[in-house]
This record gives sequence, structure tokens and C-alpha cells, in this order.
Amino acid sequence: MAIEVFNRYENKYLLGNESCLKLYHELLEYMEPDEYNKQGEYYSITNLYYDTPQDSLIRSSLAKPKYKEKLRIRAYGIPAGDTRVYLEIKKKVLGLVNKRRTPLKLKEAYDFVATGIEPEFKSYMNKQVMEEIKYLLTRYELVPKLYLSYDRKAMFCKNSRDLRITFDTNIRCRRYDLKMEHGVYGEELLEPGQWLMEVKAEKTIPVWLARLLSEHHMYRTSFSKYGNEYKKMLRNSQSERERVLYA
Repeated sequence: MAIEVFNRYENKYLLGNESCLKLYHELLEYMEPDEYNKQGEYYSITNLYYDTPQDSLIRSSLAKPKYKEKLRIRAYGIPAGDTRVYLEIKKKVLGLVNKRRTPLKLKEAYDFVATGIEPEFKSYMNKQVMEEIKYLLTRYELVPKLYLSYDRKAMFCKNSRDLRITFDTNIRCRRYDLKMEHGVYGEELLEPGQWLMEVKAEKTIPVWLARLLSEHHMYRTSFSKYGNEYKKMLRNSQSERERVLYA
């Protein structure tokens, strides 16, 4: 059964192609590819983020509060209406990320968020998480806001599942046609050849990883995919207003 509750710290790094490839191969001494990567070099993750009509959740998140939360649907690959996906609450409290999710069919997830009414319970669902999501839906008026997908390489530590490292590229976003089943396309969020690496650990990172990051001169950055897309949208909107104003 897939893990449905996560508690961990996440540190992020932006890398170029060459740096990413070199570090990845050095990490193989201590880590092994995720089970999804064993079928190919990458796997695709697709997400649908929900927010209020006023973008309250992402605006609050960008203000860097001690507590923040978001709701999304996540799928591996392009889902159909009866594909099993995850409806997730992701919270961050004083730097600790807590992710809670329940498997649902895509249509069930759509309907649950749209109506606030839980689907008929089935054995594959997580009842506790569904109750938490139901409560969240009473606090906010949520609508689909952003489709976001990317290609991922992922690794686990050979000796422990407490450490996971992911490498994401080809991050694509769109704020229209917000149906996950309509396929992977949209505007690129990263520069060509860029990768976002995330180090996800339940405790402090091991000494060997700290040494590798130092040797490669890699430094943490603050990078939220949803947050950076939102800031990019605001910049583009401002540029368009100025273009119209001075045309």
C-alpha cells in the first residue's frame, strides 16, 4: 500500500544539466532509483491545484507564514476519469512539511472538491484524510486554479526510507483547460536545461550528503512550483497592463 501520510523537511536546489547529471551518478553510491524510475529514465507527475477565487492560499503562502496549507489532486501520468489519483492536503508548519492524501478516482476527486460531499466510502480510500479534506472545504471556497506537471527522477537511500531526493524538469503550467485528463502541456516554468532538486528527510541529512552538496557548491533556494508560477503570472499581467497603457 502506498504511503498516505508524510512528515519531513524539504530543501530545494536549482541545478543545470551538467551539475545534475554529475551529482546524480555520485548519489548512486548511497541511493537507489525510485520504483517508478526502474521502468524508464523519468516518470511524469501531473497536479491540479485548488485555491479561492481571490488566490488566498497562494498569496498567504508567499507571505511566508508559520503555517500554510494547499489542496491538490496528484496523478502519475495522464489520468482518465476512473484512474486512481491522490487528493492531497499539504501543510507546512515551522519548516516541517506534512502531507496527507487519500486515493480516489479522478471523477470522485473532482466531485468531492466541487460539492464538499464525500464520495461513497470504498476500501481504497483513507477515511481520516477524507474527513480532514471535508473540513478544509468548509473553510474555503475552492476552485481549480492551476494545472502543473513535470518529469521526475527520484531516489531513496539504500539503508533507510527516511531520505528521498527528487529531480524535476520540464515543469509545465497552465491556468486554462483545467482538466488533468486533457494531457501534459503548458508554459515552461524553468529555463531550458534547469532542474529542481528536492532533498526530503524526516531528520537531519546524513554527513555524506552534506559533504557532497558542499563539494558541488550547491546552496538551498526557496522555490515553490505553485508560488513561482503565481509570481510569474503577476509579472506577465503587469507587463501586459503597461503595454496597453503606453501603446
